[in-house]
Amino acid sequence: MSGSKFKIIAGLGNPGKNYAQTRHNIGFLTIEALALKSSLLIDQTRFDSEYVKTRIKGVSLFLVKPLTYMNKSGFPIHRFASYYKVAMEDIIIIHDDMDLDFGKIKIVKSRGHGGHNGVRSILNAFGKKDCIRIRIGVGHPKSQENGHQKDITGYVLGDFSKDEKKMLDSVIDTACNACFHLLENSVTSAMNLFNHR
Repeated sequence: MSGSKFKIIAGLGNPGKNYAQTRHNIGFLTIEALALKSSLLIDQTRFDSEYVKTRIKGVSLFLVKPLTYMNKSGFPIHRFASYYKVAMEDIIIIHDDMDLDFGKIKIVKSRGHGGHNGVRSILNAFGKKDCIRIRIGVGHPKSQENGHQKDITGYVLGDFSKDEKKMLDSVIDTACNACFHLLENSVTSAMNLFNHR
């Protein structure tokens, strides 16, 4: 990571109680867990985001939850980064990913959006793709018997299944550990540790 004074860890999701426990909000859930592990409350608002400023592993950073809907996540994160002069490579984005099996975690850097609207919004807002991303697998809706794909929007905005709920705490815990590791080590080290589990 470069020499910005602060880093940003932003989780993606949709605001509001209706979305709180849905697959698409696993980024928010991870940010909340990071705050909890550090005995923090995400109780401040700025730039269309809820956030808290803190130090974790000796690093000054912001934990950020954009309050715009998912497909406009880029604007608040970009405003945060501009105001606090945070280079894009000092930003970690945490988001759901349908291309990974539920619970699988993959760390990537400087990659395209892969069809994820929240990530697309961020890359568009910055005009580049230098951020680090923690992709958290939520699985893909299986094709129905008649061959039609289940409604993808309904799937990501749907609640976790019973089996997924049993695994959820452990998955979020792993994502938090990936964040902690990234704050102390290189991206390559984090990829080697978490991408092959």
